[in-house]
Amino acid sequence: MSVATDNHTPTNGIHAAKGANGAMNGVLKENGGVSTADINVSLGKKGMTPAGLLPADSLMTWQADGAVQLRMSETGALSSPPETVHAMFTRAVKNYPNHIAMGVKRNEVWVKWTYQQYYDDCCRAAKSFIKLGLERFHGVGIVGFNSPEWFLGHIGAILAGGFGVGIYTTNNAEACRYVAESCEANVIVVENNVQLQKILKVWDKLPHLKAVVQYTGALEQKRPNLYTWEEFLQLGCDVGDKVLEDRISAQVPNQCCVLIYTSGTTGNPKGAMLSHDNITWTARYASEYAGLKMGKEVSVSYLPLSHVAGQMLDIFAPMFNAGSTYFAQPDALKGTLVQTLKEVRPTGLLGVPRVWEKIAEKLQAIGRESRGMKKKIGAWAKGIGLSGNMNIMKGQSPPWGWTIANVVVFKNIRKALGLDRCRLQFSGAAPIAMETLQYFMSINVPLYELYGMSESTGPHTMALPHHFRLGSCGSEFPGVTTVIKNADDEGIGEVCFYGRHVFMGYLKMEDKTREALDEEGLLHSGDLGKKDQEGFLFITGRIKELIITAGGENIPPVLIEDTVKEELPIISNAMLIGDKRKFLSCLLTPKVEMDPETGAPTDNLTPQAIEFCRQVGSQATKASQISEGQDTLITEAIQAGITRANKRAASRAQNIQKWLLLQQDFSIPGGELGPTLKLRRPIVNKMYAETIDKFYAEPAPTPGTTPMEETKLR
Repeated sequence: MSVATDNHTPTNGIHAAKGANGAMNGVLKENGGVSTADINVSLGKKGMTPAGLLPADSLMTWQADGAVQLRMSETGALSSPPETVHAMFTRAVKNYPNHIAMGVKRNEVWVKWTYQQYYDDCCRAAKSFIKLGLERFHGVGIVGFNSPEWFLGHIGAILAGGFGVGIYTTNNAEACRYVAESCEANVIVVENNVQLQKILKVWDKLPHLKAVVQYTGALEQKRPNLYTWEEFLQLGCDVGDKVLEDRISAQVPNQCCVLIYTSGTTGNPKGAMLSHDNITWTARYASEYAGLKMGKEVSVSYLPLSHVAGQMLDIFAPMFNAGSTYFAQPDALKGTLVQTLKEVRPTGLLGVPRVWEKIAEKLQAIGRESRGMKKKIGAWAKGIGLSGNMNIMKGQSPPWGWTIANVVVFKNIRKALGLDRCRLQFSGAAPIAMETLQYFMSINVPLYELYGMSESTGPHTMALPHHFRLGSCGSEFPGVTTVIKNADDEGIGEVCFYGRHVFMGYLKMEDKTREALDEEGLLHSGDLGKKDQEGFLFITGRIKELIITAGGENIPPVLIEDTVKEELPIISNAMLIGDKRKFLSCLLTPKVEMDPETGAPTDNLTPQAIEFCRQVGSQATKASQISEGQDTLITEAIQAGITRANKRAASRAQNIQKWLLLQQDFSIPGGELGPTLKLRRPIVNKMYAETIDKFYAEPAPTPGTTPMEETKLR
């Protein structure tokens, strides 16, 4: 199939946002409202004949084939012509046909695709989907670790007029069924027999499902409509180019092409509908703001592609930039990621906080083994690194010794991590501890925080080199606006988004869509935050997570939990409790090694946790030796840390009165953490309901005494 561009020039389906540079002017009002002069819902726009967009009278939809208005303006980033994913893809192919698009290491050899080969294989996949009966606006579910086949299946589904739908590999059979049923999946692509068995268990409950494709390994059983990847690609050989071209030409920027299912932290997952314009516009302007260079960027794909961050950073931003994406091994988070980084040497890397914490723990363990002059040089360099990056953050020059420290120490650390040509080290998807940020600044690998959500097609704000603040998620990229609704005296309120990155709605969920999107076109994030005078955004918590005590105090738990973990390096997870209660309590988990095969927590403490034990005089090496008060030395040390955290609290109502160190850390297999490692508070509350009830069976300790003196249950 030949490459043909399909630029679209819109004159309808437009929600005009008038203001300088295409952004809303003056929207940060005292009451958090939005001026109709800044967000103009002019009915006059709706009566014009569209060219390239379907007519639409709303910014939201929950229907699979629905179309939406686009948030556009006359100038700036919001004025750029909308385009489809196919248009963005073909531009990269036209300009960089022989540039490496992706690569994967198989049998110790890197297998690579050029952009022309990538496009051709996506078209083959699209034709095969059509042959299998994929209907427009129906899903193609993909469940498996990141791979070329994941990309080809995803983009192939879009080109064929369906929806690309990632399904978390950690989902059980019933959770897979829920997603497949919701998107009316016609085809599901699975990685291996493990994932296949989940689908086979529920296939008879999926009336729209016509076929399943397995992309690695031989089929362990044969049955009708079950194919290997090779068999699948052959199916479309007799589907003519014209058939696929007709599917592609029917696509418009203001209709859906990707569904991102939320991780279901507080209930059943919701299918966030992302339009072609959501994806292509965000890929362009987020990339340009980050300074990504055409044909020069290299990334490593290892985070779940069912999450919006993985798709934007690994698939769509590289598609806009003609970047090269290399796949990590399936056991990346079990120890092989750094080896892949050293081979690929990416120019940018996103890690969730736990990934950066693991890297820091390993580096710190190596540092503890250093002796003599090597240890002294390392300590000196870390001091220079921290002060130097703090100076850079403030717009000042690094201190004397900066160049020497880089040459002697930091350069070697970066090379050992595979980050020697990495300009952007991002952290996102969850809050990261201040001590982790400061540690990486000390070795001159500063982490830049990203903030966004599935409903904003990924990024909304980002910190960048020479434009960051510790604890801040950075600033908005061009064309997006933050509105703080119902701000309190400290400027903290609900963080709301506006821009062409804001999603269409939740599939088949009108009520949930209307909860998330208001009539002004604002996306209500549910997060609490504030902006400083320089425009940096700080997230302070989530509205739904906000603890309201029996005394009426509003308490954001994350800030207190982070303080506890900062004071106690032995603690992996802390969960604050106290909603409608008379005082605060806390569940704590120790840092333990994770099983490399299952990802489940073991009983073995991490080197960092063992080091903590030794510092307080304990010889413990197992979680079972220190949990629930079994080790007096550890109990006293943790109580001392809790006391220090309480002294840092904003008020006495924010003091932790009781706590318990659990034997087992939270994990994805255990159910306490979601696929993106976010704490699933409602589930933890249910799992430990009996323990929590015991906290409140007796009154809180009286002032001047410790919980240990008053109750056996801390």
